[in-house]
Amino acid sequence: MTKPIIPDYANTPLRQKILRSIRNKPTTRGAGILLGLLVLLAVLAPFIAPQDPYDLASLSVMDNRLAPGSASMTGSVYWLGTDAQGRDMVSAILYGLRTSLLVGLLSTLGAMAIGVSAGLLAAQLGGIADAIIMRVVDFMLGFPSMLVALVLLASVGRGVDKVILAIILVQWAQYARLMRASALVERRKEYIEAAVNFGLPTYYIMLRHLLPNSIGSVLVISTISIASAITLEATLSFLGVGVPVTQPSLGLLIANGFDYLLSGEYWIAVFPGIALVLLIISLNFVGDRLRRSFNVRSA
Repeated sequence: MTKPIIPDYANTPLRQKILRSIRNKPTTRGAGILLGLLVLLAVLAPFIAPQDPYDLASLSVMDNRLAPGSASMTGSVYWLGTDAQGRDMVSAILYGLRTSLLVGLLSTLGAMAIGVSAGLLAAQLGGIADAIIMRVVDFMLGFPSMLVALVLLASVGRGVDKVILAIILVQWAQYARLMRASALVERRKEYIEAAVNFGLPTYYIMLRHLLPNSIGSVLVISTISIASAITLEATLSFLGVGVPVTQPSLGLLIANGFDYLLSGEYWIAVFPGIALVLLIISLNFVGDRLRRSFNVRSA
């Protein structure tokens, strides 16, 4: 009797596992296409948006709160309507996507850089250094992310750069813990012991051997963390302590239209909300599938 062929996921390169899982999962493939489309729209916003929604000279108060499909004073059509300032909602959403993605990407990269460095040092040095770093990580993880971000932004004020710093502060600890766990597993392997026995410098072992073989799981989780960062930024902006009105994100657009929901002018808040939901869902679907592809037991 022929034995069934069991895929050897443990020896399959991560890239092949990711591509295989995406091809075999229509939902993941669709989420990836949607995510790519949203990113492309955000990047090309200055070239494809009907107007610059934050150029006061291009706005007309006579066009404020027009329903979707209405014509402007000049004859152009506002397909998703306008807000209270007369801004075209299509243009506002495209520029809001740019801000949300920028904040999510930069904050995730910053948090990952700090967290990976701290976790790698803790795993390699061990002893007192490991204990100090991990106690700081435990301290940071003991506070709710929203509370820390609110306190920081209330102290330093609003701004895209300040929101990015606040999200970095609340996210780096989870990367440090994950990186330390992965690096500790790698340190027990024979190639690390061989490198130590050959007398290679500690920094060389960390950067040349330990880091490349331990960072895979961190990179996979970072996709989901981008979605978390965008959600946190949108919440902060909705509460009025996030990005300024001169550079609004999707969260601030939703906040601007919240007061008009009961008056029947739903489009001011609903359409940015739909864009935010689609962005978060697509990131979570892709990130979750990447996580499953990297995990041998669930691949």
